Amino acid sequence: MSDAELVLRSTRVITPEGTRAASVAVAGGTITAVLPYDAPVPQSARLEDLGDHVLLPGLVDTHVHVNDPGRTEWEGFWTATRAAAAGGITTLVDMPLNSLPPTTTVAHLRTKQRVAADKAHIDVGFWGGALPDNVKDLRPLHEAGVFGFKAFLSPSGVDEFPHLDRDPLARSMAEIAALDGLLIVHAEDPHLLASAPQQPGPRYADFLASRPRDAEDTAIAQLIREAKALHARVHILHLSSSDALPMIAEAKAEGVRITVETCPHYLTLTAEEVPDGASEFKCCPPIRESANQDLLWQALADGTIDCVVTDHSPSTADLKTDDFATAWGGISGLQLSLAAVWTQARERGHGLEDVVRWMSTRTSELVGLDTRKGAIAAGRDADFAVFAPDETFTVDPAALQHRNHVTAYSGKTLHGVVKSTWLRGQRIVADGEFTEPKGRLLTRQS
Repeated sequence: MSDAELVLRSTRVITPEGTRAASVAVAGGTITAVLPYDAPVPQSARLEDLGDHVLLPGLVDTHVHVNDPGRTEWEGFWTATRAAAAGGITTLVDMPLNSLPPTTTVAHLRTKQRVAADKAHIDVGFWGGALPDNVKDLRPLHEAGVFGFKAFLSPSGVDEFPHLDRDPLARSMAEIAALDGLLIVHAEDPHLLASAPQQPGPRYADFLASRPRDAEDTAIAQLIREAKALHARVHILHLSSSDALPMIAEAKAEGVRITVETCPHYLTLTAEEVPDGASEFKCCPPIRESANQDLLWQALADGTIDCVVTDHSPSTADLKTDDFATAWGGISGLQLSLAAVWTQARERGHGLEDVVRWMSTRTSELVGLDTRKGAIAAGRDADFAVFAPDETFTVDPAALQHRNHVTAYSGKTLHGVVKSTWLRGQRIVADGEFTEPKGRLLTRQS
């Protein structure tokens, strides 16, 4: 520890080997050693004694819609990354749509990077987009450092990001497989969605019926077949249908290169509790019933579902009308994701080590950042969240950092308070006070 500039000491440090009392030495923004709790601190190093607060690796959220530029009134890099930092997230990967332009060419990627450069409070990377007419742009985007490519199998909700039918999907997947890249997919079958009952109005039951599980299940079955044929890497976004879990488990057992995420809202909110007209709960796929939720938790426990990400997809408040058919679909969850998941996890017998695995370690692995992020270990970036797991708070929308104070968690009491967040050994937020932006723009590590 002789070269340490900073030492963080806690009775509970979550490391890859388990939770233990430890002193974590930092120099040059990197963890240099994880040492016994009572290891002597060099005179040149600053000691931060965290007492019994838990030291977690900073979370890595690989599914965030920042919407900047173009729809910055919905969200922006300044507000989104502040919300993330307040919630213990130190890295996010931005989705390619809802911004104008979408991230579907290298020129569009450069535009987004220029906008983000001086506004990012945490580290930010970017997904590219796969559209029916941009197969020629996939290799250049890959070489420019996007972490993979997002596609929709059903309409995305914005005209500038059309979905892929069967033939364009096959062409895009073949090109991405040739790069050994990653295709991440919003998997709902458009034909089953079109044939489902469409009843406008405020009843949540009507909206739920309009996005049936079969639409997810059929789309996922198609992706498994394509991935198996091409030996392609495919990631299923925001899984909500527990009916798809057996085929996913079977595909994994057969060696299909498929991974799966779910989201805090599917793990913590249920269809039974959504009030009619409360479109702050609207998302696609939808929040389903409590019995479905139980099976998602079981799949997290057995590894069928790999990770948990927010799918933070905000909008202005006026787009959250009381008509579920026309209201914008998206849950704003960056700042609350850790506490929301931890609140349910602890009730179901899971520990913080499990939450770290789902929300930091495996998400880092998904995007190839696991040599730098996702663990408290020597050689990793000194990205941390200091967490008080037994403290509670009641969600006040006005206290949230994202741009529009709309949240499905309003009034809920959650366990777990983020006391401070650190990025490469620098405290970037503590007790609601933020530093100036210190985040970096990340690219895929080849």
